[in-house]
Amino acid sequence: MLLLVAGVNPALAGPEGPAFTLRRGDYTCELPGHALTTAGIAQPQEDFTIRQGSIYSTSAGRGTYLATGDEIVMTTGPKKGEKYKRVSENYLRKLTRDGGESNLRCIRKVLNNNG
Repeated sequence: MLLLVAGVNPALAGPEGPAFTLRRGDYTCELPGHALTTAGIAQPQEDFTIRQGSIYSTSAGRGTYLATGDEIVMTTGPKKGEKYKRVSENYLRKLTRDGGESNLRCIRKVLNNNG
C-alpha cells in the first residue's frame, strides 16, 4: 500500500489537467496585422523568455508561472496575474480578465521564424 501512495504526486495535477512547463526560449508577442500591410504588429512590451523550470523573464525582471491543462498563469514577477492559453507548443494566446481570448498572441522563436 505504501508503494502505491508514494507513486501518486498530487502536485503534478491541477483542476484543469496535469502540470507542465513551457518550452524554453524567447516568446515574441504581437497583435493581428492587416492583410495588405503586415502579418502582425509587434508588442515588444509583452515579450518574455522562458528560462529553466517555471521561470520567465522580461526586460522588467524575472518571475514564475504555473501551467496546468492548457492554461498558463504568471504567479510572480512583472507579469503576475496574466494568463495565457496554450494553442500549441510554440503558440500562446493571452487571456482577458474574464478568461476570454484576447487578440494578443505570443509565439516562441524557432529557427524558421527568426527573420
